[in-house]
Amino acid sequence: MINTQGRKKMNWDFIWNALPTWAWIVSLVAILVVFAFVYYSFIRVLNRKRPLVISSVVFVLVALSFLFNLMYVFVTIVAFYVVYILFLLYTNVGDFRRFFANPFKTSGVRGTHGVARLIDREALYEEIDKAVKSLSSSKTGAIITFERNTSLSDVMKNGVPVNAPVSSDLLLTIFYPGTRLHDGAVVIHDDEIVAASVFYTLSTRPFAVKYGSRHRAAIGISEISDAVTVVVSEETGRISIAANGQLDLVSSENFLNVFTNYMAAETTQN
Repeated sequence: MINTQGRKKMNWDFIWNALPTWAWIVSLVAILVVFAFVYYSFIRVLNRKRPLVISSVVFVLVALSFLFNLMYVFVTIVAFYVVYILFLLYTNVGDFRRFFANPFKTSGVRGTHGVARLIDREALYEEIDKAVKSLSSSKTGAIITFERNTSLSDVMKNGVPVNAPVSSDLLLTIFYPGTRLHDGAVVIHDDEIVAASVFYTLSTRPFAVKYGSRHRAAIGISEISDAVTVVVSEETGRISIAANGQLDLVSSENFLNVFTNYMAAETTQN
């Protein structure tokens, strides 16, 4: 026979035995809120499975260690998770900056009365190619932003509404030195020039190459949106394309092909 005398009854040290009821409920709700925001930011910003899986595992471990009042385990897991979050923020700084600039804003594509318009993109891109090459050959400074999924309506508030079809002649007229609209950027949505003389916040990141205000403005808008921005240097006539926080130099001969690829590509998730 098994002697059960002297056997101690197992007494689990739950968190509700150590804290008042309201305290552990508030703490658990706070943990849920933090993880809900992390999940939301991961889905909106990174859209990758691995961070979500890691967060799920960490959430279960944190919840269990919290409920069983294993404070040393709880603090250790939370500390490692905070380091992990900081690492993700550092390696995806451009995407998170875009998210925190407008975390609850849904992106969308405008259309006339909500109906999508058919656009002859080949003809549109040829007009852009014609304008950019002409601006480059004459060394006329220009910055042209193409709005994609992220709305730039808030940024365009400081500009001048145009709302005219895209044409190379109109772009050349806007950027002609001496005209009232030649300073700042032109914003294009679909096949329409929405606004001109729009000014962006310059990127403050350090670069190995010295960039002027137009190039830093193009990088700046690409850090907070998925827009593609074409820049023509006033000093050299060189053409650059900014997207996803990066700036690439493009030759005049290859501009159309490179620009088409940029516009067709999905937003890069680092």
